[in-house]
Amino acid sequence: MPKQPIFTFNKTSNLEHWKVVDDAVMGGKSSGHFKLNEDGMGIFYGKVSLDNNGGFSSLRYRGNSIDTQGYQQLVLRLKGDGKRYQFRVKANPDDNHSYVSYFTTTGEWETINIVLTDLFPRFRGRNLSIPNFTGGAIEELGFLVANKKAEDFTFLIESICLQ
Repeated sequence: MPKQPIFTFNKTSNLEHWKVVDDAVMGGKSSGHFKLNEDGMGIFYGKVSLDNNGGFSSLRYRGNSIDTQGYQQLVLRLKGDGKRYQFRVKANPDDNHSYVSYFTTTGEWETINIVLTDLFPRFRGRNLSIPNFTGGAIEELGFLVANKKAEDFTFLIESICLQ
């Protein structure tokens, strides 16, 4: 099957379905931000703080349901800052857990391929004893930075596709 775009960023992209969720929801002090840069790429940036038992910032997209039938992988086109991130999906928006894959950016533009069935379940930093992602749809997707240290972070997103 040909690539199926989920989201491709450009100067006129509508960001209404993108939301930053930081550890502030539990009293932490991290602060993430998301906007379009001058080239029309999505830019997720901010500062992770360990104050008040914090330590994460996340970016979430919840638009229309994304049908994954017939596709094997997600293809991310992005440019990071050399840090480790999580890519996360939810099969059901009401689930507490997400299905996760880790990737480390190189500081250059790169293509990251994530096999759908390799996404494994996690909740609050712990692996769960349930099967990997098998869903026929993605209801939410996103990125998380939580490297157990205080740090600034920045990465650019060009596109997210199914293949």
